[in-house]
Amino acid sequence: MPILRFLLAAFALILATPCAAGPVEDRAAILAVVARMEAAWNRGDFRGYMAGFRNPDVVFVSGGKFQDGWQGTLDHYVRDYGASPATRGTLHFYDMKIELLAPDAAMLVGRYHLERPVRAAEGVNTRLFRKVGGEWLITLNHVSAYDVAPAPISPTPPSVPAAPSGRPAN
Repeated sequence: MPILRFLLAAFALILATPCAAGPVEDRAAILAVVARMEAAWNRGDFRGYMAGFRNPDVVFVSGGKFQDGWQGTLDHYVRDYGASPATRGTLHFYDMKIELLAPDAAMLVGRYHLERPVRAAEGVNTRLFRKVGGEWLITLNHVSAYDVAPAPISPTPPSVPAAPSGRPAN
């Protein structure tokens, strides 16, 4: 019976051990983090947006400069984008590619578009995700952005000069 007890104990241990997520589940979990971040930004919830980043020690690089960790990044968003829905704009992440580097590490490279009445922007995000306590969080974020030229204004049709009689010329 000792072998049976051993087998039962081993089986119970296997059942009690959480199974690792596979690549499909990990990619879906990472995309879900990004979707929650996008939704939070668009409703003006910068703290909710920052929930996707590791707190406090995220490394955030934008505009050729390092932000001051998690709190410094949050302060930057509130200061520079938080005055109104127009300054915040509407954020959309797209064209995301994820490479799983290890069971607890992944790299995401994707594009974003920030639509605002003044100074719309587009760019590329490179993000290192780490699985911390079973949750995927961004530990390094690098943004390369550029301003988007405003849409050209349609020219107004030329006016038809009036003939000396006050009627349009043919």
